[in-house]
Amino acid sequence: MVLRPEAIRQRLLKLEEAVGRLAELGRADPALLRTSFRDAWAVERGLQLAAEILLDSGNHILSAHFGESARDYEDVIAQLAARGVIDDALRARLKGIGGFRNVLVHGYLDMDADRVAAYLARAPGDFSAFLDAIRTWLERVTPS
Repeated sequence: MVLRPEAIRQRLLKLEEAVGRLAELGRADPALLRTSFRDAWAVERGLQLAAEILLDSGNHILSAHFGESARDYEDVIAQLAARGVIDDALRARLKGIGGFRNVLVHGYLDMDADRVAAYLARAPGDFSAFLDAIRTWLERVTPS
Protein backbone atom coordinates (compact mmCIF):
# COMPACT_ATOMS: atom_id res chain seq x y z
CA MET A 1 0.00 0.00 0.00
CA VAL A 2 1.22 3.51 -0.80
CA LEU A 3 0.70 6.49 1.47
CA ARG A 4 -1.88 8.77 -0.10
CA PRO A 5 -1.46 12.17 1.56
CA GLU A 6 -4.46 13.61 -0.25
CA ALA A 7 -6.69 10.83 1.09
CA ILE A 8 -5.48 11.62 4.60
CA ARG A 9 -6.05 15.36 4.07
CA GLN A 10 -9.62 14.70 2.87
CA ARG A 11 -10.33 12.70 6.00
CA LEU A 12 -8.82 15.44 8.15
CA LEU A 13 -11.16 17.98 6.56
CA LYS A 14 -14.12 15.77 7.49
CA LEU A 15 -12.72 15.42 11.00
CA GLU A 16 -12.34 19.20 11.24
CA GLU A 17 -16.00 19.57 10.23
CA ALA A 18 -17.02 17.01 12.87
CA VAL A 19 -14.96 18.84 15.51
CA GLY A 20 -16.82 22.07 14.74
CA ARG A 21 -20.17 20.38 15.08
CA LEU A 22 -19.17 18.60 18.27
CA ALA A 23 -18.00 21.92 19.73
CA GLU A 24 -21.39 23.42 18.86
CA LEU A 25 -23.22 20.47 20.44
CA GLY A 26 -20.98 20.75 23.50
CA ARG A 27 -22.22 24.26 24.20
CA ALA A 28 -25.71 22.91 24.92
CA ASP A 29 -26.87 21.82 28.36
CA PRO A 30 -25.50 18.30 29.00
CA ALA A 31 -28.90 17.37 30.47
CA LEU A 32 -30.23 17.38 26.90
CA LEU A 33 -28.41 14.09 26.34
CA ARG A 34 -30.88 12.56 28.80
CA THR A 35 -34.02 14.31 27.59
CA SER A 36 -33.60 14.89 23.86
CA PHE A 37 -33.08 11.88 21.65
CA ARG A 38 -32.13 14.24 18.79
CA ASP A 39 -29.31 15.77 20.78
CA ALA A 40 -28.19 12.41 22.14
CA TRP A 41 -28.17 10.83 18.68
CA ALA A 42 -26.39 13.82 17.14
CA VAL A 43 -23.66 13.72 19.79
CA GLU A 44 -23.26 9.95 19.63
CA ARG A 45 -23.09 9.97 15.83
CA GLY A 46 -20.66 12.89 15.81
CA LEU A 47 -18.36 11.18 18.29
CA GLN A 48 -18.55 7.91 16.38
CA LEU A 49 -17.80 9.61 13.07
CA ALA A 50 -14.86 11.56 14.49
CA ALA A 51 -13.41 8.45 16.15
CA GLU A 52 -13.74 6.43 12.96
CA ILE A 53 -12.05 9.12 10.87
CA LEU A 54 -9.21 9.31 13.40
CA LEU A 55 -8.75 5.54 13.50
CA ASP A 56 -9.10 5.14 9.73
CA SER A 57 -6.49 7.85 9.12
CA GLY A 58 -4.16 6.26 11.65
CA ASN A 59 -4.58 2.82 10.10
CA HIS A 60 -3.80 4.20 6.66
CA ILE A 61 -0.62 5.87 7.91
CA LEU A 62 0.51 2.74 9.73
CA SER A 63 -0.07 0.38 6.84
CA ALA A 64 0.90 2.61 3.93
CA HIS A 65 3.90 4.44 5.39
CA PHE A 66 5.21 2.01 8.00
CA GLY A 67 3.99 -1.33 6.62
CA GLU A 68 2.42 -2.16 9.97
CA SER A 69 -0.97 -3.49 10.96
CA ALA A 70 -2.63 -2.57 14.22
CA ARG A 71 -3.98 -5.40 16.36
CA ASP A 72 -7.02 -3.35 17.36
CA TYR A 73 -8.19 0.24 17.59
CA GLU A 74 -6.22 1.00 20.73
CA ASP A 75 -3.09 -0.32 19.02
CA VAL A 76 -3.55 2.28 16.27
CA ILE A 77 -2.97 5.04 18.82
CA ALA A 78 -0.07 3.22 20.49
CA GLN A 79 1.69 2.56 17.19
CA LEU A 80 1.25 6.13 15.97
CA ALA A 81 2.97 7.30 19.16
CA ALA A 82 5.69 4.65 18.93
CA ARG A 83 6.53 5.88 15.42
CA GLY A 84 6.52 9.56 16.33
CA VAL A 85 3.39 10.47 14.38
CA ILE A 86 1.75 11.69 17.59
CA ASP A 87 3.46 12.45 20.89
CA ASP A 88 3.00 10.59 24.16
CA ALA A 89 0.83 13.32 25.63
CA LEU A 90 -1.64 12.98 22.76
CA ARG A 91 -1.45 9.20 22.99
CA ALA A 92 -2.50 9.49 26.63
CA ARG A 93 -5.35 11.86 25.75
CA LEU A 94 -6.63 9.51 23.04
CA LYS A 95 -6.27 6.36 25.11
CA GLY A 96 -9.62 4.60 25.23
CA ILE A 97 -10.99 6.04 21.99
CA GLY A 98 -11.15 2.60 20.37
CA GLY A 99 -13.16 1.17 23.22
CA PHE A 100 -15.42 4.21 23.31
CA ARG A 101 -15.99 3.88 19.56
CA ASN A 102 -16.99 0.26 20.12
CA VAL A 103 -19.45 1.28 22.83
CA LEU A 104 -20.99 3.83 20.46
CA VAL A 105 -21.32 1.23 17.69
CA HIS A 106 -22.07 -1.98 19.60
CA GLY A 107 -22.89 -1.02 23.17
CA TYR A 108 -25.98 1.04 22.52
CA LEU A 109 -27.89 -0.92 25.17
CA ASP A 110 -25.44 0.26 27.81
CA MET A 111 -25.05 3.88 26.67
CA ASP A 112 -24.32 6.13 29.63
CA ALA A 113 -25.35 9.76 29.04
CA ASP A 114 -22.83 11.00 31.63
CA ARG A 115 -19.97 9.19 29.88
CA VAL A 116 -21.06 10.59 26.52
CA ALA A 117 -21.28 14.10 27.99
CA ALA A 118 -17.80 13.76 29.54
CA TYR A 119 -16.36 12.58 26.24
CA LEU A 120 -18.10 15.38 24.36
CA ALA A 121 -16.57 17.96 26.71
CA ARG A 122 -13.04 16.93 25.77
CA ALA A 123 -13.54 15.62 22.24
CA PRO A 124 -13.10 18.86 20.27
CA GLY A 125 -9.74 19.53 21.93
CA ASP A 126 -8.52 15.95 21.58
CA PHE A 127 -9.57 15.64 17.96
CA SER A 128 -8.12 19.06 17.13
CA ALA A 129 -4.79 18.02 18.65
CA PHE A 130 -4.85 14.90 16.47
CA LEU A 131 -5.56 17.04 13.40
CA ASP A 132 -2.57 19.26 14.19
CA ALA A 133 -0.28 16.29 14.82
CA ILE A 134 -1.19 14.51 11.59
CA ARG A 135 -0.88 17.67 9.51
CA THR A 136 2.54 18.35 11.02
CA TRP A 137 3.62 14.76 10.37
CA LEU A 138 2.38 14.93 6.75
CA GLU A 139 4.42 18.08 6.19
CA ARG A 140 7.55 16.28 7.43
CA VAL A 141 7.15 13.13 5.32
CA THR A 142 5.68 14.36 2.05
CA PRO A 143 7.52 16.43 -0.52
CA SER A 144 6.23 19.95 -1.12
